[in-house]
Amino acid sequence: MRPRALLDTNVLVYAYDRSEPTKQQQALSLLKSARTLRLGTLSSQVLSEFYSVATRKIMMPLTPGEARERLQVYASSWPVLPVTGPIVVEASRGVCERSLSFWDALLWATARLYQLPLILSEDFPTGSTVEGVTFVDPFAPNFRPESWLG
Repeated sequence: MRPRALLDTNVLVYAYDRSEPTKQQQALSLLKSARTLRLGTLSSQVLSEFYSVATRKIMMPLTPGEARERLQVYASSWPVLPVTGPIVVEASRGVCERSLSFWDALLWATARLYQLPLILSEDFPTGSTVEGVTFVDPFAPNFRPESWLG
């Protein structure tokens, strides 16, 4: 099956953030569902941001070695989409025309140019759609992975 959803950095980070136990369990469940169903994908941007945030910005940060091990697992067991020059250019359009922050626009442009209809992120209102890409908050109380990934 072809991936359907691009997972944002916050999904990976919450899987290791013990200060947010509810979100941690939701992230772990989502990662398992997306991986089992083979409907989720990551981007090189998401992996880079994960390393940075997980080693510096969570209450009990991972060591650089622990974060590296997690990156190796993600990179070898998930489809990882590269961020290319055309994606960066498209992201700049998202900033100019859609008023997205650059990093959010880069995520959106990756999904758009790789023709993924869904981004799972807490950074956007659930159900908002920008040029064919729909955003869903996987940490919303009523989120069910099978509703979006099945």
